[in-house]
Amino acid sequence: MDFYKVLEEAILSDDIGMKERLTLQCLAYCNQNEIRAEKGFVPKIFDKPSYASKCRIVNPRELPARKDFDSKEGLATLVHAITHIEYSAIDLALDAVYRFPDMPAAYKKEWLVVAEDEIRHYKMLHELLETLGYGYGDFPVHCGLFDAAEHTAHSALDRMAIIPRYYEASGLDVNPQIMKKLENKRKNPLVKKLIERLKVIYEEEIDHVHKGDRWFKYLCEREGVDESIYFDILQRYKLLGKHRPHINVEARKEAGFSCHEIKKLGARTCE
Repeated sequence: MDFYKVLEEAILSDDIGMKERLTLQCLAYCNQNEIRAEKGFVPKIFDKPSYASKCRIVNPRELPARKDFDSKEGLATLVHAITHIEYSAIDLALDAVYRFPDMPAAYKKEWLVVAEDEIRHYKMLHELLETLGYGYGDFPVHCGLFDAAEHTAHSALDRMAIIPRYYEASGLDVNPQIMKKLENKRKNPLVKKLIERLKVIYEEEIDHVHKGDRWFKYLCEREGVDESIYFDILQRYKLLGKHRPHINVEARKEAGFSCHEIKKLGARTCE
């Protein structure tokens, strides 16, 4: 099996069933074989995300407002936005394996397991989206996560800092706020299902961020740099100071962040 060729097919495919089959194939192979890239292997730089064939990509400012959760369409815009994040996360996890072949076998296995989780998250949400009468691609999307992956394609350290330790960690801040806003609409069975799915995603995303945290620290040690480089990296990508107003202290601590980092990110207290 050409492991990296199969991974590339999984990343490029816009079919979730195909992504799942190829991801599980790669994971099974990875569990039984030592993975080595062929001599001269150079990961491709993808010029567009795999969902480009399904979704209309727009500037984030052009996305529809997600405020009216009482109507099916209003609730669907929210579900679609989260579905899109989970779809994007599948490709990001796969790309983390594909892009950095010199990383240890444990790294490859962990991110393939993350991809498997993200596929399950996507399917959970897409089922709910279909119940609402919509499908993935019925609303416009932005490609911010794809762009962030492309910008960090040259460095595993930057990738771990920016994707799991910045963007996914920001999701830990936002997810509980969304559930809180939805709570008074729980009598709606579809809202109740969404809250239940968001809770599953939230708990598993803590583990995903923790994996990113662990490999970020591994790379800091391997490259002989202090972990405080995290803030230098955020500064370089113009992300410092753009953090959410609700810093989820407990979730971030569970995911590996220190209180010093959490306070520097904007939390008032951390013990």
